Amino acid sequence: MPVAARLLPAGSWDRASACDRIALDHDARHRRRFHYVAAGGTAFLLDLPRAAVLAEGDGLALDDGRVIAVEAAPEPLMEARAPTPGAMMRLAWHIGNRHLPAQLGFDVIRLRRDHVIRDMLEGLGAEVVDVEAPFTPEQGAYAGGGGHAHGHHHRHHEHDHAH
Repeated sequence: MPVAARLLPAGSWDRASACDRIALDHDARHRRRFHYVAAGGTAFLLDLPRAAVLAEGDGLALDDGRVIAVEAAPEPLMEARAPTPGAMMRLAWHIGNRHLPAQLGFDVIRLRRDHVIRDMLEGLGAEVVDVEAPFTPEQGAYAGGGGHAHGHHHRHHEHDHAH
């Protein structure tokens, strides 16, 4: 079985040269070692030196010279929008205070569907709609550079989450 031990960041390789492609949701794109079967039937072992978040457009270099293209698969999400920039900042603060994975856009925040969080956001004045889309949340300040996490470091802190 071919082994993918090297990640080729998006833009650093010719995507047209890919021998196969694999579409993965966010959780399945955060791996170090796992057996996969790509869309065209190519079975391979992902065996990276450390855990990484695979991003849309990345390539997985197989030990036989072929490359598998990584795609971010659509998944059930919700999008929150606010009527003003200040209201959007308030939504982002409440989401961050709950340590929720979130994908931030200029005028939208994407989150995994959750009825409790939806109720909170709507209570804060947000318009919330369900979507099926790729999910690429922020990796956090301690996740490493360049959008590819190289481990999870979290400073321990204490504060009251009951608001």
